Amino acid sequence: MAGCLVLLFLALLSFSGNADVSVDCGAFDSYADENSIVWIGDDDLFKNSQSEVVQLSNTASHVMSTLRVFTTLKKNCYPITADKGSLVLVRASFFYGNYDKRSSPPSFDLLFDGNHWATVKTSLDQLVYYEVMYVVKSDTTSICLAQTQPNQFPFISALEVRNLDSKMYGDVDPNYALFLRSRVAYGANTTVRFPVDSYDRIWVPARVGSGLVSVASDAILIDVANAPDNPPPEVLQNAITTSNASASITLNPGFPDQDVSVYMNLYFSEVTELDATQKRSFNAYIDNIKSSEPIIPPYEAAKEVSANFTASANTSISLVSTTDSTLPPLINAMEVFFVSDRLTDGTNSKDVEGLGELQNTFSVLQEYWSGDPCLPSPYTWERISCSNDAIPRVTALDLSSLDLSGPLPDFSSMDALVTIDLHNNSITGPIPDFLGALPNLKDLNLADNSFSGPIPQSISSNKKLKFVKKSNKLPVILGTTIPIFVFFWAIVGFLVHHKRRTAAIAAITAGKTGGANRPSVANTMTGQVGEAVINEIRVNIQDQTTSENGDQSVPQQ
Repeated sequence: MAGCLVLLFLALLSFSGNADVSVDCGAFDSYADENSIVWIGDDDLFKNSQSEVVQLSNTASHVMSTLRVFTTLKKNCYPITADKGSLVLVRASFFYGNYDKRSSPPSFDLLFDGNHWATVKTSLDQLVYYEVMYVVKSDTTSICLAQTQPNQFPFISALEVRNLDSKMYGDVDPNYALFLRSRVAYGANTTVRFPVDSYDRIWVPARVGSGLVSVASDAILIDVANAPDNPPPEVLQNAITTSNASASITLNPGFPDQDVSVYMNLYFSEVTELDATQKRSFNAYIDNIKSSEPIIPPYEAAKEVSANFTASANTSISLVSTTDSTLPPLINAMEVFFVSDRLTDGTNSKDVEGLGELQNTFSVLQEYWSGDPCLPSPYTWERISCSNDAIPRVTALDLSSLDLSGPLPDFSSMDALVTIDLHNNSITGPIPDFLGALPNLKDLNLADNSFSGPIPQSISSNKKLKFVKKSNKLPVILGTTIPIFVFFWAIVGFLVHHKRRTAAIAAITAGKTGGANRPSVANTMTGQVGEAVINEIRVNIQDQTTSENGDQSVPQQ
């Protein structure tokens, strides 16, 4: 969808398709952090935003010391280049830190590529982050923040985009996204991420519940080649288990009250080499229904078990030993995702192409427009209207009074337009012929511009088009469509008519006042002839252009 769209400052984020992007929002410079991640600032990226410094410190990361807040537009987007069809992980982080000294952390919407991602609920002094994985449908991906409540301005502290192996998470239909619920490393003492995880997934230590014990693997190396989603070996070096061979492990990912579609990965690796008398075997159960074959964790290797199911707050997940097992179950790591609704294909590519041409020509539009033009529907771009189709079309374009200058580009691909309003600008050059050929166009307003040349036949002969063209800035257009003798006879007719009317008025005035203080005919014509001639000509022009376009309306001056 967005492949044709040239967005504001895209070049600043134009990394190669296989590169990762880390944006320290609100920062001025670039630097490498303690994890060897290179961060870039976004200070020059937006005009309608402010960089702020938090008041409360976050000792976890220097990245959280600044943020970018958006107070003007309802939707503000970061465009990132990507390979079409690539699988990406996107993480957006938010640390309010009382930057505005109001002690009022805001809530707002988070979007990607025209899809709703999450409603962000920030905290006064705690970092919150949201993560999503999806297949990019174009050569750019847009991450957007949208205001949902008055005086609660969206902000962002960090934005990270990571490219994943295309074979990872392959059990999920690429038309759906995965929203991270939890990613934990059981038994670990510290958070695991890049460079340990080459994909920079964040694995957090899990709290060990009652009746569970942490155990460490004695394997020197753990081969993860048989785990399709490439967990880092470090998250398999520890596990949790029970002290009682007959006890089960209950997992609590924290599902919401309402039903959600869930995708879950469980990772297993035996922590010690078992002898011939030992066996560790167990099944995974969801709501007390067996959902897996017997799981036997391999030593010095990894086993991954995936499940896709519907869950709610009452859903239970447990690992239960098989009857022939001599050892209790164990688990090393887990990922839980909520599966999105089907992803949109975005606004029709023909409209995206045309809007991109307009943005290329008129740079002011880059300040208003970013992300998907029509989607999600509550956050359609300013100054356009869209249809309600599954792949929406742009039906109205209002670029009036934006001080646009220069010739119009070719946006003929926007063939669903019903209304175009370009009045009160300084657009120059000829009126493009394609405007009259747009099949659905009914209203075209080009008034108060500086066009030159004749009105195209495609417009003047279009009986279905309401064409507003009269303007003080269009004398050349109208003049070239009307023979010169019309002007000559209009002036002659005016002078004769005006002389007779002036004489009659003078006579009436003289009869009433006895001739006192009567203005002369010469003075009257000197003071009014300029404006009167113009008005008389305008009347003749209006008559001429109205007859040319049949029932098309022409506004009165």
